[in-house]
Amino acid sequence: MALLSVLTPVLAVVLCLVIGFMLVKSRETETASTASREKSTAASKTDYRPWVDQDLQDDTETREREGEDADWVDHNEEEDLPHVPYSPPRYPEETMLERSKDLYNLLNQRRSVRFISPEPVPREVIDNVIRTAGTAPSGAHTEPWTFVVVSDPETKHQIRQIVEEEEEVNYRQRMGDKWVNDLARLRTNWIKEYLDVAPYLVLIFKQTYGMLPNGKKKTHYYNEISVSISCGILLAALQNVGLVTVTSTPLNCGPQLRLLLKRPANEKLLMLLPVGYPASDATVPDLKRKPLEEIIVHI
Repeated sequence: MALLSVLTPVLAVVLCLVIGFMLVKSRETETASTASREKSTAASKTDYRPWVDQDLQDDTETREREGEDADWVDHNEEEDLPHVPYSPPRYPEETMLERSKDLYNLLNQRRSVRFISPEPVPREVIDNVIRTAGTAPSGAHTEPWTFVVVSDPETKHQIRQIVEEEEEVNYRQRMGDKWVNDLARLRTNWIKEYLDVAPYLVLIFKQTYGMLPNGKKKTHYYNEISVSISCGILLAALQNVGLVTVTSTPLNCGPQLRLLLKRPANEKLLMLLPVGYPASDATVPDLKRKPLEEIIVHI
């Protein structure tokens, strides 16, 4: 008993030290965790790029489809493709050089034009331009694009309302001072009058996967890259027929526009193009393109 009475204060002191140590470690861990969260949040804010809309992010990499295999078409279910001879025209070097210069001179005149005439454009011309865009290469030849051509005035106005509402928030809040300042010299803002005025609005959707007649889904590899290439060909085709446009990727408008146009859930808006003749008083910024030596590397 005497020994116990002597050890009791010692045990109490030891117990207090252990509890104190545990409390200190707990606070250190909590502080470290908080700091880590703050650092992570700060990093995410630093890395945050509002121009990368979630609807625009490419999701064509290997997709987890656990439990959904029955909904996706198996590669073995697809028919084998026959291969046929291919013999495109081959030009003399002088002709090649001349054609290359002609195409460059044509496309070098292409500009982003925000002042578009309401003058009607033949629908067949638009159809042919989009048919040309549809010749673009695509991952595994999935052709993951949908071109929605809007000429109805009421629908165009609804599109303008959606875009301008979101664009005002973009300019005032989401984009940040740097982006807004970079655009200032181009004299752009959230007012998009051309969405009402242009005879056609072409909205290009990427199909993140395909839907087959039997209800199964088909993987669309590299769908965003494929559709982007198609958009480039579309711009060249428009220039070829004397029409103008301005490339627009309306931030945070995709879901609303998809619902307005009654597009399925597998389609995501990639680009919006107002299309028409340039207005008689159209102006463009006096921009200069980089010289060849700044954009080419020969090895």
